[in-house]
Amino acid sequence: MRGLVQGLESPHPIGETLPALYRDDDLAQRLVSAMDAELAPVFASLDGFEGYLDPAYAPEDFLDWLGGWVGVTLDHTWPLERRRMMVASAVDLYRLRGTASGLASQVAIYTGGQVEIVESGAAGWSSVPNAAIPGDAAPSLVVRVTVHNSKAVSAARLDALVAAAKPAHIPHAVEIVEA
Repeated sequence: MRGLVQGLESPHPIGETLPALYRDDDLAQRLVSAMDAELAPVFASLDGFEGYLDPAYAPEDFLDWLGGWVGVTLDHTWPLERRRMMVASAVDLYRLRGTASGLASQVAIYTGGQVEIVESGAAGWSSVPNAAIPGDAAPSLVVRVTVHNSKAVSAARLDALVAAAKPAHIPHAVEIVEA
């Protein structure tokens, strides 16, 4: 019997689940074998569904949809492994969103380079009255990325990524440095 996928046999033949009265009936077996051929791809997909939910194993064309589940829009110019890593780490990145470590992690995944975050503000204390407060009163953020090939990193996309991941009230600058 030809089905949707030639040569794919159903791992769960319906004929074996029929009551004993119909298991020996040739007509009943032929009718359900036609359904077996059509349902075999469905069963194969459902049996492997766990692999679809894991970014490390999901088919490439399913990765965008999986990214949508965790709120990640993938850039198709990225290598496949980088897209898989972004989807796999999306939940952790959202948990760290707005922090220097979260921003550094996200930029490192996007660029594949070394990331240095330089921010102006700080919190500190001193046992000496009227001591100088660390940092600068004006907020600023510099994201410096060291990569092997600066032409492979889109400055506009990196700037948009930083703008989306940093606290909104802090102005930022992006520097791409070639190693």
